[in-house]
Amino acid sequence: MNRRSSSLIVLSLIVSMELFSSLTPFFFLLFSIYIFVHIYQTRPKKPNVATSTIIIKSYLILGHLLELIKNRNRILDWFTDFLRQNPKNTVVLKRPFNKPTVETANPLNVEHLAKTNFENYPKGDFLLSLLGELLGGGIFNSDGDRWKMQRKAVSHEFSTKSLRNFVLESVVVEIETRLLPILEKASETGQTIDLQDVLERFAFDNICKLAFDVDPGCLCVDGADNGGAANEFVRAFAEAVELSSARFMEIIPLTWKIKRFLNVGSEKRLKQLIATVHKFADSIIKSRKDEKNTKGDLLSRFIGDDGLNSPEFLRDIVTNIIIAGRDTTTAALSWFFWLISSRPEIQQNILKELELIRARTDATNFSNNTYSFDQIRDMQYLHAAITESMRLYPPLPVDSRLCLNDDVWPDGTLVGKGTVVSFHPYAMGRMESIWGENRLEFQPERWLADGVFRPENPFRYPVFHAGPRTCLGKEMAYIQMKSIAASVLGKFEVDVLNRATCPEHLLVVTLRMKGGLPVKISKRSV
Repeated sequence: MNRRSSSLIVLSLIVSMELFSSLTPFFFLLFSIYIFVHIYQTRPKKPNVATSTIIIKSYLILGHLLELIKNRNRILDWFTDFLRQNPKNTVVLKRPFNKPTVETANPLNVEHLAKTNFENYPKGDFLLSLLGELLGGGIFNSDGDRWKMQRKAVSHEFSTKSLRNFVLESVVVEIETRLLPILEKASETGQTIDLQDVLERFAFDNICKLAFDVDPGCLCVDGADNGGAANEFVRAFAEAVELSSARFMEIIPLTWKIKRFLNVGSEKRLKQLIATVHKFADSIIKSRKDEKNTKGDLLSRFIGDDGLNSPEFLRDIVTNIIIAGRDTTTAALSWFFWLISSRPEIQQNILKELELIRARTDATNFSNNTYSFDQIRDMQYLHAAITESMRLYPPLPVDSRLCLNDDVWPDGTLVGKGTVVSFHPYAMGRMESIWGENRLEFQPERWLADGVFRPENPFRYPVFHAGPRTCLGKEMAYIQMKSIAASVLGKFEVDVLNRATCPEHLLVVTLRMKGGLPVKISKRSV
C-alpha cells in the first residue's frame, strides 16, 4: 500500500468518525424514546391504571388507533368482537394523545358503576365538552346537585296521570290526522317512502307538543314544508345533533377542539346551528311566560316552579327532552319495522293480540285505528317484540361516564382516577354469556312467561340505563311506540325494500339507519 492510499484511508476514517459523532445524539435520542415508551407500556400496572387482557392488536405508541381506523364504519360490531373475545367482557382501549378508556359489556360492572358506586361515575367533563353547547346543563349532561334537582322535578312531572293522558292524546291525534293519512296516500300511489324519516318527523311534532305545546307541523300529509321558525328549528336541531355526534368519532379529539378554537369548518357551522336552536327555544319560553293560562305541556309545568324557571335552565330542559323524545323512539321503531318485515309469523302474533284486545275491551272513545291506555297496557306480545328489537338495536348503544377516584370493578379490572369508562348495551345484547346461544335471533318469546311480559334485570338489559339514571320517560316511550306500531300494523302491510340486508348504522348519539328505511305501503287485507 502506497503513501497516497494510506492517506486516503486515514482521511476516510476521520470523515466517518466525524459523521458518526454528529449523528450519534440523534440516534441516541430516538433509541431513548423507544426504550422509554416500551418500558412505559410494559411496566407492571399500578392501581391507578386501567388494566385488562388485550385481544385486539395494539401497536407501540399508536395503541389501537390503526384498528379503530380500519373498523371505523363498523365501530359497534368491532367493539362487540373486541369485548366478546375477552373472558371478562371488559377491555382497555388505547389511543395516542389520550388516556386509555375502559369498555365493558359485563353486567356486574354495569351494576357497579351505574348503582353500587354510582357517585364515583358522573357524566363528567368528557361528555359535557362534546355535547355541552347543544344540551347545556340539562338532565342528560349534568351531575351532582344540578342533576338531582332536575331529576326530582322531572320525576314528579312524569309520574302524574295528567301528563300521561296528555302524551297519549297527542300521540293519538298525530296518528289519526297525519301518520295514517300519509301511509294511506303512499299505499294508493305505490310510492316508496322513507319510514325512518316519517317517524322522525312524527316524533319531532309530538315531542314539541309535549315540551312546548307548539306544533311544528313537520309531518304534513301533502309533504309540504310549511316554512317558518319551527321548521328552521327542526333542521337546525337535526344537523346540530349530527355535528355534535361527529366529535365522538374523531380519531384524535384535539382536531375538533382546534377547529372550535379557530371557528372554522364543522365547528363554525355547529355554532351557527346552536344559535338557531337557542333562539327558537328562547322565543317559545318567553311567549309561554307571557301567557296567563297554564297549559299541560312540560314547559308550562316547569315555568310554574320558582326554583327551576331561569331562561337557561328552561332552554336546557327543552333541548334535552327533544333529543331524548325524538331520536330514541324513532331509532327503536325503525329497527323494529325492519326486523319484523322478514318475520310474518311475528306479525301474525301481533295482529292476533290486537284482535283479541279489540274484542274484549271497550273502544268507544277511540277509532278503529288507535288504542286507549288500558288497551296499550294489555299488548304483552307487542311489548315483548319491541323490547326484543331494542335488545339487538338499542337506541343508545353506548353510555360513557368518568371515574372520579381509583376503583376496582367486580371482574378485577383496575380503573384509575380520570379514566373515561363506557358500557355497551349494543354489545351486551349480543353476548352469549347473557342471552345464550340464540343471542343473535329475534325472539319476542324470550320475554314472555305464560303470555305475560317479564322484564329482565336492567343491568343485563341497560337499554333504558339502570340505577339512579334510569330513563324517566320509559313508560311514555312505550306508550308512543306501541301506539304507532299497533295502529300501523293493524291497517297496513309494511314491505321493507332490501329487507335481507341489514341497514348500515349511523351513530349520531342514537343508533340511526344510514340512508333511511325505504318501504312500500299497502292496505292490509281483512
